[in-house]
Amino acid sequence: MGLAGHEVAFHCVEHRRHSERSEAELAAEAEVGVEALESLGVRPTAWRAPWGIVTAATRRIAAEHGLDLWGWNVDSHDWRGDSRGEMLSALRAAGGLPEGAVVLMHDGIGPGARRSGCAQTVELAAALLDISRADGLRTATVSECRHGSNR
Repeated sequence: MGLAGHEVAFHCVEHRRHSERSEAELAAEAEVGVEALESLGVRPTAWRAPWGIVTAATRRIAAEHGLDLWGWNVDSHDWRGDSRGEMLSALRAAGGLPEGAVVLMHDGIGPGARRSGCAQTVELAAALLDISRADGLRTATVSECRHGSNR
């Protein structure tokens, strides 16, 4: 399946903090999630844990599935329902996009979201791509970053 330069990674089946789950629950969720992606022709190699919470069990299960754990270093706070302009202003105030930035953004509505849709996130993504190009940065998948092929 062609992904046009994108990478599909595993996030979760249920958006629950790993610190609130047993190792058996995490293992079962990883198994279901990875199998679901594989049924679509995608073999994930990266995993971002919900809420960014990684436990010792997360690390063991990730290793069993050959998944690199990833976080982020720039949070768009898009779940709050801010406008594209408000999110851009906050990102600029926090120092903008550093080289190697991994930006946390959401394409769905989940627990804790204070927004009704994703339109502002889509607009933010387009603006961030324009800004990164203007700054001489380029996009890369997390696996490309991990293996150094983004340089």
